Amino acid sequence: MSLIRSILNDIRAARQRDPAAVSNLEVILAYPGFHARQFHRLAHTLHKLGVPVVPRLISHLSRFFTGIEIHPGAQIGERLFIDHGMGVVIGETAVIGDNCHLFQGVTLGGSSTRREKRHPTLGNNVEVGAGARLIGAITVGDNARIGAVVVTNVPAYATVVGVPGHVVAYRAPGDDTVVRLPDPEWDRLQSLEDRLRAVEEKLAALASERNREQGARNKARAATPDPPPMTLTEGDYEAP
Repeated sequence: MSLIRSILNDIRAARQRDPAAVSNLEVILAYPGFHARQFHRLAHTLHKLGVPVVPRLISHLSRFFTGIEIHPGAQIGERLFIDHGMGVVIGETAVIGDNCHLFQGVTLGGSSTRREKRHPTLGNNVEVGAGARLIGAITVGDNARIGAVVVTNVPAYATVVGVPGHVVAYRAPGDDTVVRLPDPEWDRLQSLEDRLRAVEEKLAALASERNREQGARNKARAATPDPPPMTLTEGDYEAP
């Protein structure tokens, strides 16, 4: 694919995934994710040619102007869209497939100091939510959605949330049907919430019953006439 066609694909990806994008010119001039991607094209090409220092300087300038840091060694597929982008970090050995979507604050980080594959690999059509962390040489399957801290492999079509991340749903390919999986943590919280609600309802019922009883006693007391006062006559009095 030619360079011009690839850049046009980046613009189309931004227009398709961001309803706020109203024109190609706006994407070209005002989208830091688009700018960071073009900086990376140049830095990655020089990196592959073995040019020293310059690729990292280009990456550094990209971070300064866009708030997005992409190592020159990272491999990025077609139509990547970085939405907002501030705080995004993509490590040296990261691999990103086609049609991926990253939000602000995403980290594709490493967990090793050795010169080896130590950053995540994303399949095609992967969506990574704001603030998500993918750490280590893990693999994320096609069409997955990530909104968590992930340190293990993620299967295709899975939705991952939580800290640490765990799969809570799968999307069926073709019809985008979501199948919810059992979530023990959520189920436990839901059970506690149900029990708390039952206790509150029971306490409210007891308080209401107590108020009714107190009201009935007050009414009975008000309906009963007071006995006449006792008076002593001379005949009732006995001398000691």
